[in-house]
Amino acid sequence: MGQVRKAGLSRRRVLGTAAGLAATAAGAPSAVAFAAPEQTLPEKARWRRHAARVTITRDHWGIPHIVGETDADAVFGMMYAQAEDDFNRIERNYLVALGRLAEAEGESAIWQDLRQRLFLDPEALKTDHAKSPAWLRTLMQAWADGLNYYLATHPEVRPRVLDRFEPWMPLSFSEGSIGGDIESVLLTQLEAFYDQRNVPMTDEERGLVLREPTGSNGFAIAPSHTRDGHALLLINPHTSFFFRSEQHVTSREGLNVYGAATWGQFFIYQGFNAHTGWMHTTAGVDNIDEFAETIVTGADGTRYYRYGDGLRPVTTTTITLSFRTEDGGLDERSFTTFATHHGPIVREADGKWIACALMNKPVEALKQSFLRTTTGSYADYLRVAGLKANSSNNTLFADSKGEIAFLMPQFMPVRDDRFDYRRPVDGSDPATDWQGLHSLDSMPHVVNPKNGWVFNVNNWPWTAAGADSPQAADYPRYFDRVGENPRGPQAERVLSARDDFTPQTLIEAAFDPYLTAFARLVPGLVAAWNRLPGGDGRKAALAGPVGLLRDWDHRWAAESTATSVAVFWGEDLWALTSQAAAAAGMSVWDYMADRASDAQRLDALETATRRLARDFGSWKVPWGDINRYQRNDGAIVQRFSDAEPSIPVPFPSSRWGSLASFGARAYPGTKRYYGTSGNSFVAVVEFGPRLRAWAVTAGGASGHPDSPHFDDQAERYAKGDLRPVYFYEDDLEGHIERRYRPGR
Repeated sequence: MGQVRKAGLSRRRVLGTAAGLAATAAGAPSAVAFAAPEQTLPEKARWRRHAARVTITRDHWGIPHIVGETDADAVFGMMYAQAEDDFNRIERNYLVALGRLAEAEGESAIWQDLRQRLFLDPEALKTDHAKSPAWLRTLMQAWADGLNYYLATHPEVRPRVLDRFEPWMPLSFSEGSIGGDIESVLLTQLEAFYDQRNVPMTDEERGLVLREPTGSNGFAIAPSHTRDGHALLLINPHTSFFFRSEQHVTSREGLNVYGAATWGQFFIYQGFNAHTGWMHTTAGVDNIDEFAETIVTGADGTRYYRYGDGLRPVTTTTITLSFRTEDGGLDERSFTTFATHHGPIVREADGKWIACALMNKPVEALKQSFLRTTTGSYADYLRVAGLKANSSNNTLFADSKGEIAFLMPQFMPVRDDRFDYRRPVDGSDPATDWQGLHSLDSMPHVVNPKNGWVFNVNNWPWTAAGADSPQAADYPRYFDRVGENPRGPQAERVLSARDDFTPQTLIEAAFDPYLTAFARLVPGLVAAWNRLPGGDGRKAALAGPVGLLRDWDHRWAAESTATSVAVFWGEDLWALTSQAAAAAGMSVWDYMADRASDAQRLDALETATRRLARDFGSWKVPWGDINRYQRNDGAIVQRFSDAEPSIPVPFPSSRWGSLASFGARAYPGTKRYYGTSGNSFVAVVEFGPRLRAWAVTAGGASGHPDSPHFDDQAERYAKGDLRPVYFYEDDLEGHIERRYRPGR
């Protein structure tokens, strides 16, 4: 690919900057590196005014309840409280969002930074900030003030890189998903293109690794299907543990919102106010597209791409990135990057340059993310959704008027359905271009269905309301690219089981232990074993585990040995069939159920029982002895040890149809499985005349191991035992641990 200038030829050594001195060889910051920037007198005065108008009350779980005179004061207090609980995660989220992670983690992160900077230009964000409405600029300034005031009053906290936050920075991280749309761009292929060398795709990128599903569950129940005639909402994100902060944020201007805020953001991403509640689930829509560009080089070396009957010049930009060196300094790499009107070039395939198109509306996204927290009804929520700056999330909605709804992401390009946008389309054909955005009415959605409930579990939208769901035939195929998953039938099963839901029975439904995947898979294994000839040695050797699974009720439990055998068998069968499933264009679940051979089913059971016996002394081991919750330190990348304390978790990975999800596996040096993702912040909300809610946060509210709230919710988390939420002032009475102003 000789057309691309070798990236990285431009390197410049940088020494003596705060970021450059940020780490010693052991990774510890130096004292010189983090001298806080000099604050101006007006800035200090503004901080003091905010702090004097904010009260933070910590309840006995450590959850911060922030009250500010104005919305800006509340945002100031919100960010100060987040920083108290886990500044480390705030900073890292912004290092990722700003494309500056390599300044902390070294050159290995340079490709992640480049990917970010292909879509995000700090100078453009500063311009966007200047053009933002005054109310939003005020909130962004309060965001920066809250974080900077925290650093100024906590000199012992030493950032890795970001020792000052600027008010434009929230525009780099304006949507609260665990992973942004940008993560669809493969880092290995980005590196191959811009470093002009062969970089093979990883097995994970090729979909051949048993990867923990990410996403969430959301249920909304109409008053007609609840015992007391009040709408109910289940909020059940499946994310990395400790990814969000549970907060209650109010102001005298009317803000009053509770829920989970992604570290570093000033809006509640999944939560509720007194009148409305919203739960986001990762959507399976296709609204990130690739365009195969035909590149032509002119006599003077200028690059063009073919579009229709003509040629257009390729946009060329130089991006310079800094990275930390082993001795704690900074070095730089410069990249010449390319883009067409479809988007930046992210890889090459079959002699074509591949441009990636995705949503890039930072101001609208930040407005929508904050304004939804202030809505008072479904009509209000829909008006905010009209900003069309939610690209990756379905919404499950409920309100105090008894309305419920299922909505798809509002950023949805209109395209010609003749083309298959799941793979690169011909960028030279104008017919493949996006043709504006869909109206909200033209997208699949459900409002107040007769069946009395809506749900999504990262599956297709065609079962969102049972018989009252949208019909796939009525919509372009790009509204779904993931199909069904084992949680879909399980959600329909528990939601259809009754019409008298209470908050407690909704919690029970969210933790219902039935595993739909194994209910479908085990009969095929039993049939394969039955077909074995009597003289086959496996007939006797596998009789015990086959009999255990045959008689099992397909329900997880901590004491269940069948759960252990099923999970280990499923993992090994997945490994044997995933490549063939990908080649056949099928989901692995469907392939395992319908196409797996007898030999594959039985071979997987043999290896599974051998693994169990090797690691635990017997294939008959209770699931809770394997599947464990452990939190040893506050590191973002945790370490695990079988020698350290841990607690059993009965629910397994969501890949087997469990609504409650615990994404666990063995780590180097461990035999037990330890979870790092799945159920995180879980809440059930009842929208009666007086709102009631219950919640649990994985581990606890604090990221500091010496805090009593580092792990005080772990047992409740493992048992699905949600605690009452203190939403009103009188709820807090008798449950207050501390009340203070920022900086005190």
